[in-house]
Amino acid sequence: MSGNTITQSVTPGANTAADLVNATVVGANPAAATAARQTLAQTRPTLAQSRASRELGLKRGEFDLAVRLGCIRTVPDEGGGGRRVARAEIDRVMSEDGFPDGLKKRVKAVGTSEGAALMDVTAARFTRFARLGFVVPVKFYLNRYRAVVWLYLAEELRQFTETEENAPLLNGRTPEGLRDQLDAGLDLRARNWRGRHVGFLLRQTEDPWARAAAVASLLDPAQVAEIVADPYERAYMNRFGPEQTTHGAPDSPAAHIAARIMTAEDPDEIGWLRSDLANTLQEARAHRRAPRPTPKPLTPVVSRERPRLIEERLRLVERRRESGDELHPTEALRPGDPRQPTGVRQQTEVRQTVDEPERPHRLLGWLRRRNH
Repeated sequence: MSGNTITQSVTPGANTAADLVNATVVGANPAAATAARQTLAQTRPTLAQSRASRELGLKRGEFDLAVRLGCIRTVPDEGGGGRRVARAEIDRVMSEDGFPDGLKKRVKAVGTSEGAALMDVTAARFTRFARLGFVVPVKFYLNRYRAVVWLYLAEELRQFTETEENAPLLNGRTPEGLRDQLDAGLDLRARNWRGRHVGFLLRQTEDPWARAAAVASLLDPAQVAEIVADPYERAYMNRFGPEQTTHGAPDSPAAHIAARIMTAEDPDEIGWLRSDLANTLQEARAHRRAPRPTPKPLTPVVSRERPRLIEERLRLVERRRESGDELHPTEALRPGDPRQPTGVRQQTEVRQTVDEPERPHRLLGWLRRRNH
């Protein structure tokens, strides 16, 4: 090769160890691959989900679905970030029989047209099955026309088709009772998705506060405020709220459509979620109290003017004692006395508002002493 070649030295680390694993696998060197994998497990015991999906050869959507279905287990990030995948879990998944085709088959999701073709029915009949709840969507997204596109597990559709009890639904007419429900506007797709979604959220954690936040995520905030009336508990619970998938910009029409799908609407569903939230909240309170702000001790406020006033009053008493004028003890500390010198009285008139008002018996006593 002609020309100059620039060689850069790379410090061995987690990324180079992963590259070494891939290189040794391609080079068909099992001993080197095993050594490289052990090195990688020591340098990075957990991986980010994006890195784990690449090592497993899955698309990010397939990987996320595998996590939701429990095919791949994740662990919390000790640093407070998103959930991660342990290296041992990667090894476990890769050692399963039929990997990766078997895993991809379990997480394959199809839309209405492909699902109808898989079940050998029309798209209209398949939609009726979904609205009646015979098939449950596993995820959804909004297309460019802001229409909701539901996706279903291909494995579940095959199981539905292979069940003998479902043969009349696949080939015959829809029963009259089911037709009446469809005519009344029954559509269980969003509700069934919410039920599957909250199950996934509850499987992700054992912390009672996080489980309460998972149930609360499907309720309207006004409903949550009625159950969790304490604002400190509500704020603490919201810290454990699940990460919501964004659909469009905030406050956009697409975001409002997604929020409506993610929020319970049926009265019986709302009642079930409210009851579950109340029970989970009791468990969370027993497990760990929500933190509250510590009240600061009250510091007495001492006026800066008070020492100066006391000093002035003491000087007044001393002057009147030297002049031989009798002074009643209760009047000794009153700077507004009429017998004070004019200059002192003017200096103390500003402080009259903070002193007690002149009492009648003191005025009478002063008049009696003056007559004597």
